[in-house]
Amino acid sequence: MAPFATESPPYKEIEDPFPKLVPPQAAPRKYEIMYHNVLVFSYLHIAALYGMYLYCTEAQWKTLIFQHSLPLLAGMGMTAGAHRLWCHRSYKAKMPLQIILMLLNSMAGMNMVLHFARDHRLHHRYSDTDADPHNATRGFFYSHIGWIMVKKHPEVLRRGKLIDMSDLYANPVLRFQKKYTIPLIGTLCFALPTIIPMYFFGETLNTAWHLTILRYTIFLNSVFLVNSASHLWGNKPYDKQIKPVQNYAVSFLTFGEGFHNYHHSFPWDYRTAEPGNNWLNVSAKFIDFFAWIGWAYDLKAVPEDFAHSRANKAGDGSDLWGFKRDNNFKIE
Repeated sequence: MAPFATESPPYKEIEDPFPKLVPPQAAPRKYEIMYHNVLVFSYLHIAALYGMYLYCTEAQWKTLIFQHSLPLLAGMGMTAGAHRLWCHRSYKAKMPLQIILMLLNSMAGMNMVLHFARDHRLHHRYSDTDADPHNATRGFFYSHIGWIMVKKHPEVLRRGKLIDMSDLYANPVLRFQKKYTIPLIGTLCFALPTIIPMYFFGETLNTAWHLTILRYTIFLNSVFLVNSASHLWGNKPYDKQIKPVQNYAVSFLTFGEGFHNYHHSFPWDYRTAEPGNNWLNVSAKFIDFFAWIGWAYDLKAVPEDFAHSRANKAGDGSDLWGFKRDNNFKIE
């Protein structure tokens, strides 16, 4: 394998017949606002502010512990499930683990895996161009949340048809989630997290509901930071020519997803982070555990010397986020 090559996607890609897009790119466009989404996100953030007030004044400590535990579980559904398993197929999972990850992903409340995977594969193929659903070239707000409030760019719609999803549509677990998306998300993300504190801890409906919205809104924004902050602020140890960066704060909030310069350099690595620097990478530890019991297998990982050579040849010289660079390291 050549020093700068990345492994081909483990799924098919249809040849692109359209003119090539070169990042960064953000051609002038007219935004068509989706007012329903604007209202939903406005409600979530206003209700979350009230939830923060109740968090500090009314909520019981048992409820707070319960609500704080849910993002970790939901996060595994997003990171270890939707992202690393199904989007990039960086490892394989037996059926029990797939079912667990599908349920945890539904708990996250960020639509079905099939929609997330389509947008994410498109994002990697056309990163930071007009065909990228959350093109960071358009700035923080657009890449963070604005892209959900407007209709998709024509290039996203046109080139989205080139993303092969047959591997995921053939998966019975994901077909089940697609069929029952609304009841799954409604129950696991909103109903049970509200009802359980009411039934077991004596919370009022008002307090329990708004703490659920607070937890959900914070989780959404944490995940969105991978699209925004991790493409704007940080270091580029592996490839200084691309926009994705290493962002420690985002990795802390998203259980290891903020090592984004590494991830875009080696998207097929199940860890999405540097060799030897996984102490923030809870999702990798989660996958490692299930590999240990035999439910996860065929884990794909970048050899350390290969990642090291990429850093020495294409990176910006920083060593803040991963293993120390060896300036004497030579490629034979």
